Amino acid sequence: MENWNLIQTIAIYALPVLFAITIHEAAHGYAARHFGDRTAEMMGRLSLNPIRHIDLVGTIIIPALALALGGFLFGWAKPVPVDFRNLRQPKQDMLWVAAAGPASNLAMAIAWGLIFKFAVHMDQANAFFDPLVYMAQAGVQINVVIMVLNLLPIPPLDGGRILVSLLPARAAWQVARIEPYGLIILMLLIVTHLLSAIMLPFIQLTFRFLDLIL
Repeated sequence: MENWNLIQTIAIYALPVLFAITIHEAAHGYAARHFGDRTAEMMGRLSLNPIRHIDLVGTIIIPALALALGGFLFGWAKPVPVDFRNLRQPKQDMLWVAAAGPASNLAMAIAWGLIFKFAVHMDQANAFFDPLVYMAQAGVQINVVIMVLNLLPIPPLDGGRILVSLLPARAAWQVARIEPYGLIILMLLIVTHLLSAIMLPFIQLTFRFLDLIL
């Protein structure tokens, strides 16, 4: 893979990236509807159509730059709108709505892992052998990275919303106040290379877990 050009790399990673971010966002919308909020449905965002979720920067530019520069491949889609006030129990249900996205990435990582196990038993002369093996590996990698990234306890990431849901009201309010600065904090972590240092142990732990169950 290290000898691939950028076009070949994008060809392998494009489908797993689109699946990872689209299903992640749709999972939030379906979970919100289950717990009483139909905002995403009314705005036409309760969909598995990638076009409805693509963000120019987060879905295309950032992943392409990450691939070109050889860093962690990650990105994001347009967040599915959720009005937490519409949830039946807003503070408690927020946890499940937020957790639905990372949970979908874990499920997809497992699915790609199973595809990889199937692919490696194919006849290597089969034209689909290499693309399927590499795409499955990419699918596992992308979903693990997106899951770990989103579980960081920084609002508005899913981990931040889960933390707000779990904390007592006063502490939750203090954490929620960080949300307008969450993207700035994330960018600073990227620029200072602290993000990869923070994420790497959790990524390795997740890969070990997948090795155990697959």
